[in-house]
Amino acid sequence: MRPAHAKVNLWLNVVGRRDDGYHLLDSLVAFVDLADQVDARPDDRLSLDLDGPLAGALAGEADNLVVKAARLLADRAGVAPRAAIRLTKHVPVAAGLGGGSADAAAALRELMDLWRVAMPEEELFDLAARLGADVPMCLAGRPAFVSGVGERLSWAPPLPECAVLLVNPGVAMPTRDVFSARHGAFSAGRPVPRLWRDLVELAGDLAERGNDLTAAAVSLAPVVGQVLEALGRTGARHAAMSGSGATCFALYDSPELAQRAASALPTAWWRHVGKFV
Repeated sequence: MRPAHAKVNLWLNVVGRRDDGYHLLDSLVAFVDLADQVDARPDDRLSLDLDGPLAGALAGEADNLVVKAARLLADRAGVAPRAAIRLTKHVPVAAGLGGGSADAAAALRELMDLWRVAMPEEELFDLAARLGADVPMCLAGRPAFVSGVGERLSWAPPLPECAVLLVNPGVAMPTRDVFSARHGAFSAGRPVPRLWRDLVELAGDLAERGNDLTAAAVSLAPVVGQVLEALGRTGARHAAMSGSGATCFALYDSPELAQRAASALPTAWWRHVGKFV
């Protein structure tokens, strides 16, 4: 069984747009202890079973990204796509946390072991990029500066210890819709930091860069703005939206402070108190 950790865009700047319509990004991505689980066992055919508290959000997806990853890997490796895959969902869907991409990345690793596939890392990352811009960063699973459309990675310095609160108000935010709703000039690229000595320094950089998709997300789902306002009243070092939303995050000095903040939020909102991994 392999974890598929949720990713958080600690900042996200849109710095341009390619001729094919894809946006160019400048982002700092980290991963948290919230994770789906992917398990694969031998079988005479390819199948996918869903379970877990959030499995219902994927009901009816017979050909989701995990299945596509399995077929793509089998085709590249020249093996029969035979495996019984179980996906246990804990990460909200269409939430700005890269859950589907993380599931696909975990499936690639799990099936390489099951099918005894040997593949250079460079080739594996190329395969991951064919599944989606977020899959390579989820395959890496470590803090990284992200550029291009999401496929270019450079490793970030270690993040300072802190508690992370994730909050989702229960609305799905398709990435394409949020990018389509974005207006205004592109952000200018900036040099990446070399080191953060503490959470205060990290929070300062995050506040300076922000998330260029926030206004677009709030225009589509005003409740996202309500979440950010609520988090801003909890004493967090920093609070912002992750990715294209609707999940927002807040950083605290201790798990106790994060838990206290979580308990003060509306009970209808999904939340997770954890840490970076």
